[in-house]
Amino acid sequence: MSELKLLTLEEAAEEAVRFRRKEETDTEVDMTPMIDCVFLLLIFFLVTASFQLQKALEVPPPEQREKDVATKTLEEIESDEDYVVVRVDRENTIWVNDSEAPSEQELLVRLREAKQGNDGRGATNLLVLADGEARHDVVVRVLDAGNAVGMEHVRLATSDDLDL
Repeated sequence: MSELKLLTLEEAAEEAVRFRRKEETDTEVDMTPMIDCVFLLLIFFLVTASFQLQKALEVPPPEQREKDVATKTLEEIESDEDYVVVRVDRENTIWVNDSEAPSEQELLVRLREAKQGNDGRGATNLLVLADGEARHDVVVRVLDAGNAVGMEHVRLATSDDLDL
């Protein structure tokens, strides 16, 4: 049998005050879960981001552009064999050297034919004459088609009254 020990009031108060302390744990915050979350977010944004190359047309500097415009008139450009003239009227109809190109494929075919030329030395310059009322996407489609067939110099002019 176990013996019971009788304590005085003072001894009981001392025993009650004397309780065990837990061992102190590490007080620093564990950063591993936060770093894991940051890496997961980084991977998520890298995977979901869409990367694409933007095509750009080379635009000559303003000084060169002013010289080029001043040297040739529209009539001279139209009669020059080194230029292909594409017109876009207010109904968004595309004309390549006075022949209609109703579709984008037809536009590419006519531009390739004009670039190759009859004598094997075709045109390398493209002039796009767009009516002021023509839709922007049609004009950009013509510019892209000229770039796609390999025209070296692509120029754009707008007018409010194009005669076809």
